[in-house]
Amino acid sequence: MPTYYLAVDIGASSGRHILGWIENGKIQLEEVYRFPNGMSEKNGHLCWDHESLSKHLVLGLKKCKEIGKIPAYLGIDTWGVDFVLVDKDGNMLGDAVGYRDSRTEASAPEVYKIVSEDELYAHTGIQKQNYNSVFQLMAIKMENPEHLEAADKLLFTPDYLGYLLTGVAHQEYTVASTSGMLNAKSGEWDMELIEKLGYPKKLFGKLSEPCEILGNLKPEIRDEIGYDLTVIHPGSHDTASAVLAVPTNSDNAIYISSGTWSLLGVEKTEADASCASREKNFTNEGGVERRYRYLKNIMGLWIIQSIKKELGGKYSFAELCDMATALGDTEYRIDVNDKAFLAPKSMMQAIKDYCGAPDMPLDHMLCCVYHSLANCYAEAIADLKETAGKPLDALHIIGGGSKDDYLSKLTADRIDIPVYAGPTEATAIGNILAQMLATDVFASVAEAREAVFNSFDVKRI
Repeated sequence: MPTYYLAVDIGASSGRHILGWIENGKIQLEEVYRFPNGMSEKNGHLCWDHESLSKHLVLGLKKCKEIGKIPAYLGIDTWGVDFVLVDKDGNMLGDAVGYRDSRTEASAPEVYKIVSEDELYAHTGIQKQNYNSVFQLMAIKMENPEHLEAADKLLFTPDYLGYLLTGVAHQEYTVASTSGMLNAKSGEWDMELIEKLGYPKKLFGKLSEPCEILGNLKPEIRDEIGYDLTVIHPGSHDTASAVLAVPTNSDNAIYISSGTWSLLGVEKTEADASCASREKNFTNEGGVERRYRYLKNIMGLWIIQSIKKELGGKYSFAELCDMATALGDTEYRIDVNDKAFLAPKSMMQAIKDYCGAPDMPLDHMLCCVYHSLANCYAEAIADLKETAGKPLDALHIIGGGSKDDYLSKLTADRIDIPVYAGPTEATAIGNILAQMLATDVFASVAEAREAVFNSFDVKRI
């Protein structure tokens, strides 16, 4: 009987429980449970439903027992920046407001009154995004200061879900690094910045590392599902997990972790919080073994996902892609990172308004998005070549978006280095790799990445 490792990978629209194990020298995967996720309006804000997420966590664990594949280990990864405040009795204070909510439109300027944009970047090396945790905390300070006063813990989404499972409260490094409150050079909480902004220092504790043990299940959960397991921190930020699964050991490879967001960058051993890096809007997020994910956040397939949802599920992603492919090109282009596309009530109307084309046909709209994404990737790669400080010799597209051959081909046509696609389940694979590194299945990151290359389909575009 193999040892099973369970990746709980939760994204903006859905979550999955994916089992991993070693068989005949290769990593095997099996999805055993899938559940919906998303923000909904609550008390005037866009919020996550953490109560529902915790129930689905347990239902997925029960499913593993039902199929006779009981995991010995589990890791949880989610998106970054979002967090909850918890009081000394373990109760969540307020709602789990999400990053697409508009509350930071007012709080970001308040932060900049205290710490300028230049100074904030020099401290943290984090890309300017109004949804970063540093601005969300200011929104709470402005709207609900009593929550800050009563808070005993600040837990990012994967930290909080792990806390619900184990009763142990950790702040994991890679997801904390997305907050805009870690010092770029030390990789620890920037207490000078935190104190200047007036945030309670008690909320910022020792950071836990990927591959570190969180704990075992609480007795009531163990009794409910009928077994115990050990929870291990993966790269709790989903991109940190995905980057761990890039199938190369080259130091000169670019990656795009392609999904709802497209995270485009390279791995570095030191952060770059220089003026040149800030002007190009690159970010320095944490990775496994304290490597830096030097990258840009690009809106990604969120726009296509939103169009598909708005059409009521009438078309599959493949059918939408086929429409764009058949058209070939269009006169329309958008800036995919424009705030108009972050959380519009109608994505299709937002695109029409941006382009000044009220009668834009669907195939032109889709073609516009695909070409605009490819243009954005190419521009970001050109910027990366200027700032990376090393030669860049290949692009690896990983994650669910790597299945989109049309977008990959459009990107390859615009750059002068080889492009590779796969694996598609990079985030879950990276989550499982961290658990396997923690339990000595692999001796090093290099060995783990070699196993990814040998276990999954990686094709040249």
